[in-house]
Amino acid sequence: MRLTIGAWRAVMGSLMAVVVLAKQGGGSCDDGFDCSYKLEPRTVYSQAIDSDIVVTYEQLKEMIATGNVQLFDVRNPDEFEEGSIPGATNIPLGDLEKAFRLTPDQFRQHYGVSMPEKSDCNFILHCQRGRRSLTALETLKPLGYVRARHYAGGYSEWAQLEAQ
Repeated sequence: MRLTIGAWRAVMGSLMAVVVLAKQGGGSCDDGFDCSYKLEPRTVYSQAIDSDIVVTYEQLKEMIATGNVQLFDVRNPDEFEEGSIPGATNIPLGDLEKAFRLTPDQFRQHYGVSMPEKSDCNFILHCQRGRRSLTALETLKPLGYVRARHYAGGYSEWAQLEAQ
């Protein structure tokens, strides 16, 4: 079996523990950037990635073609505006937990799409290269979204393969 670059990155990344930046209050630095983040060690994952949670480029293409996907991009809005996978809804990683704690009506009103059901397996997350979307999966698991998956190749792989 041949792995795509994104899938390879996800597998290699699964061998490491991740340190998550946890927002600790508001504030900004002199240069205008938000500097209110401090390192808070937290293991997001430390086991090999379960292949059931990873969607390949080919699988995602098929899901989009058949309309059988609920696709969420967890990149920042400026990244999303520079380019996105067709049909994706942008919910930045920092807003994800709050978004998925909304009622279904509030979610639809705010994001313009239906909130995925907790049992949906066509609920796909992605980011630029697969790291943030894997963190997003771990963020949503405690909320009951245990069947959500992620596109490990991210927008980088998508753009590269679509250009061919």
